[in-house]
Amino acid sequence: MKSIALLGSSGSIGESTLAVVRHLPERFRVVALSTHSNTAVLLKQIKEFRPLSVNVVDYDAARRIRPLLPRKVKLYVGKEGLEEIVCQKSIDQVLIAVSGAGALSPLLKAIEAKKEIALANKEALVMAGPLVRERARRYKVTLLPIDSEQSAIWQCLEGEDPTRLKTIYLTASGGPLRTLARKALPGVSIARVLQHPRWRMGKKITVDSATLMNKGLELLEAMALFGVDSKKVKVVIHPEAIVHSMVEFIDGVVMAQLSATDMRIPIQYALSYPQRIANRFPVLNFYRMQALHFQRPCVKRFPCLGLAYQAAHALGTMPCVLNAANEVCVRSFLERRISFVAIAQVVEKVMRGHKTVRNPGLGEIYAADTWARQKAHEVISRAH
Repeated sequence: MKSIALLGSSGSIGESTLAVVRHLPERFRVVALSTHSNTAVLLKQIKEFRPLSVNVVDYDAARRIRPLLPRKVKLYVGKEGLEEIVCQKSIDQVLIAVSGAGALSPLLKAIEAKKEIALANKEALVMAGPLVRERARRYKVTLLPIDSEQSAIWQCLEGEDPTRLKTIYLTASGGPLRTLARKALPGVSIARVLQHPRWRMGKKITVDSATLMNKGLELLEAMALFGVDSKKVKVVIHPEAIVHSMVEFIDGVVMAQLSATDMRIPIQYALSYPQRIANRFPVLNFYRMQALHFQRPCVKRFPCLGLAYQAAHALGTMPCVLNAANEVCVRSFLERRISFVAIAQVVEKVMRGHKTVRNPGLGEIYAADTWARQKAHEVISRAH
């Protein structure tokens, strides 16, 4: 039986992970859970899965939940608690579903603790891909991707000679605004942006899907996971979200991974790897499938994708700056402080003002992250 620490248990990936564990209790046991502040959901999860320890990042929320915890459950508090909880000896695998830049520190700690890591967070690899990759190599830790696109690439490359890889095709649904007239984008509402046609996700990633920044972050994530140059990664719009990504080899053969649009499928594969285990999840019916469509993304319509390719070309601290500025902008959009189209405009201004550090250490990465957030706030404040 594999013992799992689930960071970000109250989010959509966390809930999907627990659904997998719920149906395979003879194979997986959750020994640690973590949430930022959603203690109501966490308490329900504690009652069902009976972990040995939990982490609450928000200090006020942690104070409120402390007297409600079972006596045998140890409470870890704050961001430091995330780092502590992943190092417990009882843990075999750490599944990181924490959103945003906050995943980087516990990811590095889990690598140093030589835990098997299933990674649903892309921002940590965007911020510090080369550093994470080098550290994983040093400690002989394999990063198992959970994002449906990265999982698809991983499965297509399994057992293949990486030197024979020609192109990785990252598929994108096109998000909730794919068919909206371009002239309507400046005034699009938050509610419209959050209506994703295919996936049920958190607000931040849904906004990123609408701007196509999510695909840009996945470009940088794929570069870190698979050790490829940005020139080998192409994005293709695929509205049906059935083909989760494709890999083309130098002989012209293209391998694709197809499955139902259900995050439990790549999650279970990462948990059970290298085995494949039967499940009760939805399956494809090719007799009912009428058509699959593919098209080239328009960078003028989705400028965030173009900015991500710029960051992928510059490397160094620029991907970190892209990510940090985007996080500030998405939050500002959700708080109604900026318009939808202003997200790309602000990110571009922040990137233009950054002097890239070519081979940054961890301290320089965090410094770039802090600078970019402050700069984004300044740009937004000046605009208002």
